[in-house]
This record gives sequence, structure tokens and C-alpha cells, in this order.
Amino acid sequence: MGKNQETFKEQSLHYHQARHTFDTNGKTGTLVTKECNTIEELALAYSPGVAYPCQEIEKNPKTIYDYTNKGNLVAVISDGTAVLGLGDIGHLASKPVMEGKCVLFKKFANIDGVDIELNIKDPDQIIDTIAAISDSFGGINLEDIQAPKCFYIEEELKKRCKIPVFHDDQHGTAVITTAGLINVLRMSGKKAQDLKVVVIGAGAAGIACAKMYKNLGVNHIVIIDSKGVIHSQRDDLNHFKSQFAIDTKDRTLEDAINGADMVLGLSKADVITKEMVQSMNPNPVIFACANPNPEILPSVAKEARDDVIIGTGRSDFPNQVNNVLGFPAIFRGALDVRATQITENMKLAAAHALASLALEEVPSYVKKACKRDDMCFGAEYIIPSPFDKRVLEYVASEVAKAAEIDGVARIKNFDFDTYKTYLKDFAHNNKT
Repeated sequence: MGKNQETFKEQSLHYHQARHTFDTNGKTGTLVTKECNTIEELALAYSPGVAYPCQEIEKNPKTIYDYTNKGNLVAVISDGTAVLGLGDIGHLASKPVMEGKCVLFKKFANIDGVDIELNIKDPDQIIDTIAAISDSFGGINLEDIQAPKCFYIEEELKKRCKIPVFHDDQHGTAVITTAGLINVLRMSGKKAQDLKVVVIGAGAAGIACAKMYKNLGVNHIVIIDSKGVIHSQRDDLNHFKSQFAIDTKDRTLEDAINGADMVLGLSKADVITKEMVQSMNPNPVIFACANPNPEILPSVAKEARDDVIIGTGRSDFPNQVNNVLGFPAIFRGALDVRATQITENMKLAAAHALASLALEEVPSYVKKACKRDDMCFGAEYIIPSPFDKRVLEYVASEVAKAAEIDGVARIKNFDFDTYKTYLKDFAHNNKT
């Protein structure tokens, strides 16, 4: 480990510890939203006053949204089996990440998050446990659960829970890269149905991205797993991979990338070569999302050809694929109309909202935060910056509208004009 990395490690460990003896370690705590400074306020907050909202909820369970924090509370839940780039490190070691996710919910969308680390590996036990506690929350954010069980867990929980269940490892990357793809289509004049898309990696994110590209209209998708191309002649595919088995002569990554219009990398560093980039169709797009080192560096891809558009998972390169552009605002919109689930249309609405935002003039505060003066729609800016305060307004409002259109919003006749004003005001005055 280099000196800079060692310094960053020390900074990170110090950041997670308390500043003073007896203070709380970690990154999150409880925010009390009502006064409790007098004997009268204590009586309202707890006994005997608390009995009255309990009785109202007993008579009408829907009033739980009126008298508790359920409508603004998300559970961030993991079993620690697929944590970031660390793998199966166990439920306790995953807690810093889950706390961090709660920080992002609060910071970017004013949503209260509670992290829950499950000491369970069996998918059916995980499903039973989460389903049993789900009524306490407005939404469930599944996090860092390994494939393929993550697909099964999410599918079953969607059937059993009456609130949104969202596995961000799957859908976050899908929403952000779809937004980028929408803008690439806008720039190039290509049609989604004419594209050849290659996905390197058949884990949670890879499968979810492929599904979303299909919903956008892409027909020709080639997925690569550790054994090569997922094709129709293979007999070792699980249910989730077999949905994308195609009749093709391609067997290797090199075969698949030849003639491709887009490549999504969700694998490891340096697996995409210059020669592969040169074999792609005109005006290709590459999302190289392996961290910390992408499948190909932007500088290398641009040496191969000058018409390539490339994004990575890193903040020090343009077009960062950052899930914080998605999940906070998606949940904000879903919670605020009391949605029963997050539908495919709601996710696609989020992608279109992000794509539209990238067309707008970039505020000076975003350029300053990113240390770039050249930010405007084009090859170096097809995805908005996470620092753009308008993300919440654009994404949450469109997600809420899609929920209403899909019939999963509990609140009827929702005032979207007032809602957009509220979101704009919060984003620009947020001091959380």
C-alpha cells in the first residue's frame, strides 16, 4: 500500500471513530423531531399520551403514516455476502457500509435510514425475517447480498411486503447507466433496437442492467460471465442467466465486443483492450465500472479511438456512474406517494429524469465541486454530477408520477407542482 493510500486509510479509520471519549462511534444516530423538554411534553411523547395514536392505528392501520415515522423510514439490510469489492466479509463487517448508506439517504434525500445486519445466510430465512419486520418501515433497501440469491430474495419480498423493496446493487447501476445510454442515443442518432450491447459480469448488477436495457428497447444483449459468453448451448446456467442465453457464435469477450455499440463492465481491471475498443461500431460507449481500477482507463480507450464515450465508477473521471444519483431520490419519490412497490416504469422514469438533467446548464457550484470549468452536455458529460442539487427534484418527482400512473401510489390526486417546489427548496437549503 502506497503512502497516499495509507494516509487515506488512517483518515477513514479516524473518521469512523468518536472525536471525544464517551461520544458515539460510527456515522449515524437518532434525530428526535419533537420537543421533549417539559413534563407535559414527556407525557405526550410517551405515557400516557402515546396511547391515543396507538388506538387510532389499531382502528385504522393506514393512520400509521399520520402518527409515526414510517413514511420517511427505510431499512438498509444486508447479510454481508457481497460487500462492495470486499466480497463475503460477514454481517458485522458490513455495518460501516450500511451506516454509510443511511448517511447518503439522509444527506441527499432527507430520508431516515436504519441499518440492519442479518446473521443469516439462508435466503428463505432472510425473506421471512425481513417480511416479519417490514411493516415498521416505509421501504426496504437490500444491500450487498450475493447473486443469485439476491434475485430470489427481492422477488419474494415484493410479493409479501406492502412497501417498496429495492436491491440497489442491482437497480442503481442500471438506472444510472441507462440514463447515460439514453443520452448517447440522443447524441449519436442511433436507435435502441439497433444496438449491440455487451455486459461483462453476470452478477446482480449485470442482470439488472440487461433487463433495464431491454425495457429501453435494446434487443441484442450479450452477457459475459466467468466462463465466457452466455449462449444457448450452455447447460450450466441458472434461471436468471438463462433468460439472456442467446444463439450466437461468440464465445469470448473479444468475440462479443467486435461490432458492439456499448460495453458495460462490472468485472475487474484491464479486461478491455485497445484492440477490443477499435473493433466496436462507430461512436461506441463504454461504462467501465470496476473499482478502484476500471476495465479500461479513459485515457487508454481514447488512445484507441477518438469517437469513444466512456464513463467509470470513479469520481476523478468524467461521467461517473454513482448510485447516489439514483436510490435516495427514487425512494424519496416512492415514499412521498406511499408507493406499495418500485416498478420497472418508476426506475425507467428515474433514468429519463437523469438524462434530461444532463442537458441543462451546469450550475457553477457543481463545476466548482468537480473542479471542472468545461462541464456541458457532450461526450464528457452525459450523466449529471452527484453534486447537482437538482437531482432530487428531477428524479423524485418523475418517480412519484410513474407510481401514480402504474397504480401503486396510495395517495391519490397528489399535488405534483407543490411537491416539485418542496423538493427544490429542500435540495437548495439542505443542511443535514
